[in-house]
Amino acid sequence: MPAESVQRFQSFAEFYPYYLQEHSNDTCRRLHYVGSLLVLGILGYALATQQWLWLLAIPFAGYGFAWVGHFAFEKNKPATFKYPFYSFMGDWVMLKDALTGRIRF
Repeated sequence: MPAESVQRFQSFAEFYPYYLQEHSNDTCRRLHYVGSLLVLGILGYALATQQWLWLLAIPFAGYGFAWVGHFAFEKNKPATFKYPFYSFMGDWVMLKDALTGRIRF
């Protein structure tokens, strides 16, 4: 049996507090915001210009900034590795919560 047991979540509402705990470092969170905003910018640019090759940059922008935040500042493994769908949702909900003042930017 592995030393670390994998926690199972029944819903995103159950997962989100765990997600926020895994993003307690301000710099890590802010790097997530930069990556998410870059993803939106790249997507908008690709749609506006129909230069579809820009879409290949989306994973690098989104995950690149987030993973630097985790490995260099948060000192943990991204939740994406265990919970890819919930983590993807968490990125966007956390950004929305920061922009609306629900959580600290």
